Amino acid sequence: MPTRLRTAIELLICLVICFLPAAIGGRFAPGAWYASLAKPALNPPGWVFGPVWTILYALMGIALFLIWQRRGAPGWGLAVTVFAVQLVLNAAWSWLFFGLQRPDLAFVEICAMWVFIALSIVAFWRLRPLAGGLLLPYAAWVAFAAWLNYQLWRLNPTA
Repeated sequence: MPTRLRTAIELLICLVICFLPAAIGGRFAPGAWYASLAKPALNPPGWVFGPVWTILYALMGIALFLIWQRRGAPGWGLAVTVFAVQLVLNAAWSWLFFGLQRPDLAFVEICAMWVFIALSIVAFWRLRPLAGGLLLPYAAWVAFAAWLNYQLWRLNPTA
């Protein structure tokens, strides 16, 4: 297979992998329960989340692709493993928050997810600084999302 085609296919696979949590999370869309919750003043309008997550998943896919190109390098296995764990946690958050309607459990889970994102940044940075840097907006957004999650839990203790 020509190198350019193989590279394009690998990039596409990395993007698809990183968009999988969105596909899974989309099964647990906000509904009447979420609409009824008291929200903090800094809660963004609903239309913001789709474009933000699309950009973040694309950046994650590019970062994973850059790391995939370093396969076999020392630390590669650990980098891919911690990245995979945060992807699983990313997919689980929507189920916990929207599916089970448990902002308390979702908050604990998103904190764990943020830790694995931070570990991914460090591991990716060691292999390719650009790949680690591409995950920084994701870490920032998830930190904000964790704050929102906490505020929603705090404002709606019986939710």
